[in-house]
Amino acid sequence: MITTIDKAGRIVVPKAMREALDLDAGRRVEIVVEDGRVVIGPAPVPKRLEVRAGRPVVVADGPMPALTTEMVREVLESVRR
Repeated sequence: MITTIDKAGRIVVPKAMREALDLDAGRRVEIVVEDGRVVIGPAPVPKRLEVRAGRPVVVADGPMPALTTEMVREVLESVRR
């Protein structure tokens, strides 16, 4: 897709792309430059390590995106290849 940057420096991310990345209004995004390109993606959720019942547990400091069965299958299949 080709688009134009407006005078305020904004770019519209197409709806299909926003939906695919679960980028709703108000969602924080991370913007980085990689190999001369601007890469935009969901911002990582800050996490911390806590000890519960004597075992370390990772705890998110905010809401985490939904994890679906299909996403797990895709990861498992990619690792097995």
